[in-house]
Parts: sequence; C-alpha cells; structure tokens
Amino acid sequence: MTDDSKFPDPTYKDTVLAPLFEGVKTHYAAHMMAINQAHLVMLVETGILTRTDGGLIAHALDAIDKETDVPALVYTGEHEDYFFYVEAELKRRLGDLGGALHTARSRNDMDHTVFKMALRERAEAVLAQITSLTEALIAKARDEADTLIVAYTHGQPAQPTTFGHYLGAMIEVLNRDAQRLSAAIDTLGHCPMGAAAITTSGFPIDRARMAKLLGFEGPQVNSYGCIASVDYVTGLYSAIKLVFLHLGRVVQDLAFWSSFEVGQLYVPNALVQISSIMPQKRNPVPTEHMRHLASVTCGRCDMVVNTMHNTPFTDMNDSEGEVQQAGYAAFESGGRVLELMAAFLPACSINSNRVRRNTDAASITITELADTLVRDEGLTFRQAHDIAAHVARDLDGKPLSGGFGAFQTAFRAATSRAPATDEQGFRAAVSPETFVARRDRIGGPAPAALDAALVQYSTDLDALRARASQRAARVSAAATARATAFAQLLET
Repeated sequence: MTDDSKFPDPTYKDTVLAPLFEGVKTHYAAHMMAINQAHLVMLVETGILTRTDGGLIAHALDAIDKETDVPALVYTGEHEDYFFYVEAELKRRLGDLGGALHTARSRNDMDHTVFKMALRERAEAVLAQITSLTEALIAKARDEADTLIVAYTHGQPAQPTTFGHYLGAMIEVLNRDAQRLSAAIDTLGHCPMGAAAITTSGFPIDRARMAKLLGFEGPQVNSYGCIASVDYVTGLYSAIKLVFLHLGRVVQDLAFWSSFEVGQLYVPNALVQISSIMPQKRNPVPTEHMRHLASVTCGRCDMVVNTMHNTPFTDMNDSEGEVQQAGYAAFESGGRVLELMAAFLPACSINSNRVRRNTDAASITITELADTLVRDEGLTFRQAHDIAAHVARDLDGKPLSGGFGAFQTAFRAATSRAPATDEQGFRAAVSPETFVARRDRIGGPAPAALDAALVQYSTDLDALRARASQRAARVSAAATARATAFAQLLET
C-alpha cells in the first residue's frame, strides 16, 4: 500500500498540534530552558560530554534564549513544539553536536518535570493566597470575639455564639485545607529527570544532581512511576477542590445572613449593587460571584482528575499538555475567590440590633435555661429540658427575656413547687452574653477559649508559611546554582 500523505495532516495540525505548540511556548518555555541548562551541566559534570562540547552547547543555548521571541513563534508544522524548535536550532548552529544535549533523556521525563515545575509555581501562589486570607480572618475573629450572632442549624435559629467563634471554625477548615494543599505540593518535590523514556539510562547520569539543580528535594525513585504516576496531578487538584468546596459553604451562609429576612450580616455599600429598577434593593452580589467561581473551580479540578480515570498506567497524552493547560484555569478562578473573600469578609459587620431581636424572638438561649435548672434547681436534664420546651411553646414567638411568668407556670406544673430562680436569675440565664460566657470549654465561644484557639491557628499558619518558605528557598537556591554552573560553561 502506498501512502503519499505528509505529516502533519492539516486537521490534526489545527486541532491538536498548533494549540499544543501555543500552550508549550506560553507555559513551559522557561522551564524547558532551565531543564536544558541543568541537563547540560550534569552531562559535563558526569563526563558524558566533554567540557569543550558542553561549552559550545551552552553558548548556543544562551544565544537561542536571547535571540528567540518566544511569544511570536507560530506553529508551522516544521517543529512539533518548542522543544523540537530548540533542538533544531542547536543542530543548525552546531551540526551533529546539537543533538548531544538529548543524551540520556526523553520527552517523557522532561514533560513530567516541566509539568511539576509549572504546577508548583501556581500551587504555591494559591497557598499564599489561602494563608493571607487566613491571617485576615484571624485578625477579624479577634476584632469580633465579643460580637454576638445567631447560629443556625437545619436552616433555623439554634444558639447564640460570636462572629469570632464562627470565623474560628472557618479558619480551622482553611488551615486543614492549606495543610492538605501543602502536602500535595510536597508530592511535586521529586524530580522525574533521568527516568528517560521508562527505565532510566545506560549512561552514568546523576539524577540527584539534576533534581537539585531544578529545585526538587530529590529524584522520584521509580523510573516507571516517573512517567506513569499522575498522582501528583490528581492529588493536587483534589486538594485544591476541597478549598473551594468548603469556602462555598461559608459563602452560602453569608448570602443567607445578608438576606432581608435574617439581616444579620451588613455588607458595606462598596460591595453592594443596586437594582436597575428597584431602588430599595441592596444586592450583595459578591457572594454570588464567590459562590459560582468556587463551584467553577471545583468543576475544573474535577475535570482534571476525571480525565485520568480509567487511563492506562503508562506515559500517555491524557495526562499531558492539553489537560495540564486546561487545569490552570482552576488556579485563575480559585485565585479570584480567595482575593475577593479576603476583601469581603473583613469589610462586613454584624447588625447587632437584628441579632438581638432574632435571639429573643427565637428563644435560642433556652438551652442555657435548661442547664441552669440542672445546676441551680437540682433537676435532671430531661426534666429541665421539658420545662424549657414548655416555656418556648407558651411564648409562641414572644420575647424570651419577658417569659418569666411562663417559666414559673411550666416549672410548677413539672415539679409541683415554685422555682428558686427569681426573675433576675431567669433573665441572666436567658441572656446571650451569659450563654456565650458559660461556653468556656476548649473550642467554645467564651473569650478565653476563643483566644486560645486563635493562638493555635496562628501557630498552625506560621508552620504552613515556614514550610512554603523552605520550598521557595530550595527553588531559589537551585536557580542560583544552575545559573552559576551554566555561566561557568559559558566561560569555556
């Protein structure tokens, strides 16, 4: 059978090769140059290439880097992507020697190294946004430590707590999410270079040196896994997804709290849009944008992870350029959520009058009345609970603070005696301030308990930032060492 067709087929070029070329030059050109420099240094240091040849290749690489306008490159079909463009330029300038740079490596190990380098930049940036948001929330929680709010369960008023206490719960989740993300970033810290196509190389390469020059902790050990294991992708995007899944739940609360019927959260004018036809409406639409952007980010993360489902455990395009580049949109939308949340929540305030009214009308402090009856009247909790329940029913939406008469009636009916608790004691028992102050156990909203928690959150945040700083220092030191070693080759 005669086949006179020539690569690339025009449709294949337009639908696959040209978009990939654009993606590589946009996202990976700088990382590829770093790999080229590090690999050349390693080849010379191990004696695989002579220093003279290494110097010639170094000068050619340096010239290509300085003379090439990467953004202006257009896919023509002559070179499959930027990697092959550079190799062709090396051969044009050096002849056969230009092909020596590819000794003991493959596009397989290069690709996954490039992907890890690109992902670690983006992931560290998102982690920094998360820790900045957490720091802002810790400051806000301290400021709002005594600010009462109505806490809701099952969509109904439940108990009083403080805005600071609520934010503390949010902070705990953010810190745990950040720890999961930091651990996922750590999985990016092992270098595939040296795995070559699948099984390493017959040349005496130094994989540890390559890893160090590229800012990794060390080499990824199993060479098959270097090109087949995509858990660094699935783990990272799973960790990112959880951040925005959890933030979306908080955003839902903020939207509910700012509704006219609840009115607990006041959103300042700078973050409110007015209806085009209804002048009375204050629409806190940043909550809607945060909610939908968080959902979009979750969906983008799912897209990446689901693309890996039921794929073969080997090198494959399913885990490479197209999906890697598509996944970067998750960092963009997620970053917008984090930036907006860091501006939105600290700017909001609690409408204390509405909180007080809703607290009283919904009898949400009545749990403390039951607890007080156990402590002061010697009742069992179930007896006390039944009395408190009768009081709530008898009030039927009337303020609990004025319910001493209903309490006396319910108490006498249940115990056949008058309560020792007088009206002043009753009012104290059903006060939201009393309710909060008595919840002084670990994790409670009372001032000392909340302050201790916030200290711990700050400590956890410091540990996260310290780990990120260690990784950043390693990458920075590698860039310096690589530049120095490459510059020495240029002096040859």
